[in-house]
Amino acid sequence: MKRIPSLMDGYRVFRSKTFPAQRRLYRDLVERGQSPRAMIVSCCDSRVDPSTIFHAPPGELFLVRNVANLVPPYEPKGEYHGTSAALEYAVTGLEVEHIVVLGHAYCGGVKSFLEGLYSPDSERPFITRWMSLLAPTLTHLSESGALRDADEARHALELASVVNSLANLETFPFIQARLKAGTLTLHGAWFDIERGLLMEYDAESGAYAPLAVD
Repeated sequence: MKRIPSLMDGYRVFRSKTFPAQRRLYRDLVERGQSPRAMIVSCCDSRVDPSTIFHAPPGELFLVRNVANLVPPYEPKGEYHGTSAALEYAVTGLEVEHIVVLGHAYCGGVKSFLEGLYSPDSERPFITRWMSLLAPTLTHLSESGALRDADEARHALELASVVNSLANLETFPFIQARLKAGTLTLHGAWFDIERGLLMEYDAESGAYAPLAVD
C-alpha cells in the first residue's frame, strides 16, 4: 500500500510528542471508557475540525460528521441512518448533556445544492438523497425573498440549515423526553473559517451572534 507522506509525518509527531505527553489520558480513557458531555454534529469539510475549534482533548467530544452537518427527521422505519444511530447512542447510551449542530462558511455541499448539482436525475444518488433534506428550508428562504444573490443565498442557507437540523432533533422521542426533563440542551452554531469566529444561534431572537469568550 502506498503511504501518504503528510499523514505519516503527522503520525510520527503523534507518536514522538503528542502521545507521550498524553499517555496517562489515553490510559485513563481505556480504563474508564468515554463519558463526553457534548455531542457535535458537524460537516465532513476538511477545513472545519470541531476538536480544533473547541481545543478539545480526546474523550471530551462525541462527534458525528456528515455532508453539510444535517440532521434528518425521526424515521424509525428507515433502513440505514448513521447520523440517527449516532444520536441515539450519544443520548441514550452516553447520556450527553448537550448537542451542538455546527454549520460553517463556504460549505461546498450547500453551494452545490443551490447550483442544482444534486438533482433527482444526478448520477450521485446517495448525496442527492441526503441533500434533499435542505429542500424545504430552501423553499422557505426563497418565498421570504432572502436569496438575492449566490453568496447571500449560500450564507442564508448555511445558517437556516442549522436551525432546521435543530428542529429535526426535536422530532426524536428520546430527545424530546430529555429536553422536557431538562437533562439535555440543544445548541446551534456557525463557524466563519476565514475569521476563526464562532457564531451562536439564539432560539428566542432567531438570530446569530458571536460567541462570547470573556
